[in-house]
Amino acid sequence: MAQRTLPSLFVSHGSPMIALEPGAAGAFMRQLGPALDAAFGRPRAVVVASAHSLAREPALLAAARHATVHDFGGFPQALYQLHYDAPGAPELAQRAAQQVRDAGLPVHVVPEGGLDHGIWIPLRFAYPNVDVPVLPLAFPADWSPRQLFALGQALAPLRGEGVLVLGSGSITHNLRLVFTRTADADAAEMPESAAFRRWFADHAAARDHEALFDYRRQAPHAAFMHPTDEHLLPWYVAAGAGHEGPALRVHDSVTMGCLGMDAYAFGAQAGVLQQQLREAVAA
Repeated sequence: MAQRTLPSLFVSHGSPMIALEPGAAGAFMRQLGPALDAAFGRPRAVVVASAHSLAREPALLAAARHATVHDFGGFPQALYQLHYDAPGAPELAQRAAQQVRDAGLPVHVVPEGGLDHGIWIPLRFAYPNVDVPVLPLAFPADWSPRQLFALGQALAPLRGEGVLVLGSGSITHNLRLVFTRTADADAAEMPESAAFRRWFADHAAARDHEALFDYRRQAPHAAFMHPTDEHLLPWYVAAGAGHEGPALRVHDSVTMGCLGMDAYAFGAQAGVLQQQLREAVAA
């Protein structure tokens, strides 16, 4: 099929254990690749802003090929045996860098590569054949949501060229709660987590960007759900890339009672993807 403009996406990758214990979010990510292919055609590349790839200024990792980075410790050996060594996108890096510079923002193109677990785990579910080139975008953890939204806006034209812009983090992310409150993946959700996720989904649906930029003051339990906010910041990159259209929550789940696994689609095509996913579930 002819390539159509893609929505941009945010996915919650949660704990690295999702690679071995997919749960509802892993099942969603397995559906995501086929749904994108059916609705829009296979992406020619994926630009990914992950919570685990940070830099002092935006940087595109333009290696011709990426190795899997197991950037975690203390997990079962089976997790370290998983690999997702994907092709890179060095030519796209130059195109993407020009878009960012044209927007008046700094960006670096570096020949290094490597996929952190916030990148390779979601893509391993969505595109298990490792046949989509990947361009990681490292971002500054001290940039504000407004700045990262602008960074995403600069990348928006790539969507019309068959490039998927993806943010990978977690809609809630308090690791102390994850490791001390419960080991039960099916535990009932904490009220604080539910309130934060509901606030975020409601304000996203209303496209209330000013409130979302100020989420740490306005959202309920924001600092509790995000003691540091690097896992939420990729949401703003993806939202900026799809700024012209709605922000739709296309997946909604929680693990361990406090780790939100929500996913969002952005842009004029977000509803098309949402419908394709609903049809896949109904089939």
